Amino acid sequence: MTNKIFNPILKGFNPDPSIIRVGDDYYIATSTFEWFPGIQIHHSKDLINWHLIGHALTRTSQLDMKGMDNSEGVYAPALTYSDGKFWLCFSNVHACRGGNWMATPSFVVTADAPTGPWSDPVSIGNYGFDPSLFHDDDGKKYMLNMVWDGRADKNFFGGIMLQQFDPDSGKLLNKAKNIFKGTRLGCTEGPQMLKKGDYYYLITAEGGTGIDHAVTVCRSKNIDGPYEVHPNNPILTSRFQEDAPLQRAGHGFFVETQDGEWYLSHLCSRGIVNPEGYQFMPVYNNLYSPLGRETALQKAHWEDGWPYVSSGKTPVVEVPAPDLPFCPWPVQNALDDFDNTKLRLDYQTLREPADEKWISLTERPGYLRLKGRHYLSSRYQQSLIARRFQSHSARAETKMQFKPETPYQMAGLCAYYARNGHYFLKMSATDEGERVLQIVGNINDNYREFSEEVSIGNISQVYMRLTLEEQWYKYSYSLDAKTWYRIGPALNSTPLSDEGGPDVFRFTGSFVALFAADISGQNTAADFDYLEYLEF
Repeated sequence: MTNKIFNPILKGFNPDPSIIRVGDDYYIATSTFEWFPGIQIHHSKDLINWHLIGHALTRTSQLDMKGMDNSEGVYAPALTYSDGKFWLCFSNVHACRGGNWMATPSFVVTADAPTGPWSDPVSIGNYGFDPSLFHDDDGKKYMLNMVWDGRADKNFFGGIMLQQFDPDSGKLLNKAKNIFKGTRLGCTEGPQMLKKGDYYYLITAEGGTGIDHAVTVCRSKNIDGPYEVHPNNPILTSRFQEDAPLQRAGHGFFVETQDGEWYLSHLCSRGIVNPEGYQFMPVYNNLYSPLGRETALQKAHWEDGWPYVSSGKTPVVEVPAPDLPFCPWPVQNALDDFDNTKLRLDYQTLREPADEKWISLTERPGYLRLKGRHYLSSRYQQSLIARRFQSHSARAETKMQFKPETPYQMAGLCAYYARNGHYFLKMSATDEGERVLQIVGNINDNYREFSEEVSIGNISQVYMRLTLEEQWYKYSYSLDAKTWYRIGPALNSTPLSDEGGPDVFRFTGSFVALFAADISGQNTAADFDYLEYLEF
């Protein structure tokens, strides 16, 4: 038993947390962007131990991401509870690049339980991303949303819109009003609201989701303002704190325990130093975050009608836990032998559901079968399943059976961040049909071959390993599970990070993935006997 919360509480790619308490249970919803199913939901009884209980958006009728690019899709969900049910707002961002107007349709879904099933979505506007719903104590409901202004002479981040929402008709009522233009930190987004005493408290993310990220708080006695900013704003940030173990802190919201204690959830990242000097984004402390943005908690308290982080503005790793019964969850086996007929919850696919047309756990019992479709650079038809890297020291291993006959058929083990940010140890074949192993990849739209082809003759079974050691990915293979051979050089993990390329829309995290492609259109299948993921 412990009386400490150790951050991050949700490791690996789990950004934009929205936290609530319902009775004795705590829930956090996080962004998933182009990964399917959409919106991860974690559960805790004590704020220390958390486990994944499911996803909200599991059907294409709820979430259609066909053809979407890297870091499009589901932005910043907001989870609330009212009227005996759960409410979940989200944006499905269709176009975030181009420097003008964005396509950001926003929706709300509901469920009687956090595990679902969740309803089909109801539209709540298209102002911008990061919508939320506030349930006032008079029974009225309000949509909050950042507004994106694509005009050339305007700030893209145009403030926070408020508009009444009628749940019976599923319609927005009256005119929307811009209630908060933000502070000089800029990039005002992620609005969520709570009411305490006589005040409405508007909590927003500011500073952009990089090194200047922050949590801003303002308040008003009237829901439509005017809002006054916290006297010690921002209340949380890692800005200029290059030695802080939790970087990029921002996008927060508060939760009150059963005993009246307060905590602030927020996103953060654990950076690694890149000694090679590989740099695209302006990283003042040379820190990169290949694991992506994660979720953390800080102790909070109220003083003179304002919330404060009890340990100060800079987030800390160790946080006093609330006085609640300690409730650990069963530890998932590191080895998935694919004996179940359903995928584990921690697997996700790209842009579309796992469909029997390209993936099966039953055609060959005890194996995961992937039928090859498009290559990794495509925005369509990816025969890929993946799980998050959650530690800078981890190893993934698989056993694959595959019979490629041409260079157009390939399958294997990936370190995946984006369609233009990945490494791939593949089995394929030469023009003459000889089977080979090779590491290839794509870094910022440059395809590269990172190793020579290694001939394995007519062998159809191979073991593959991918090890992450702080900054470096290292691949190895075996033909008998006893003798292992390194293949290729150590590969820099920092290009597979939010800071690793010139595109500012990099919001996810690194995954280990099983993948098969068949460019010839024959859907040649690869069978995977297991996937083991270990941290050390």
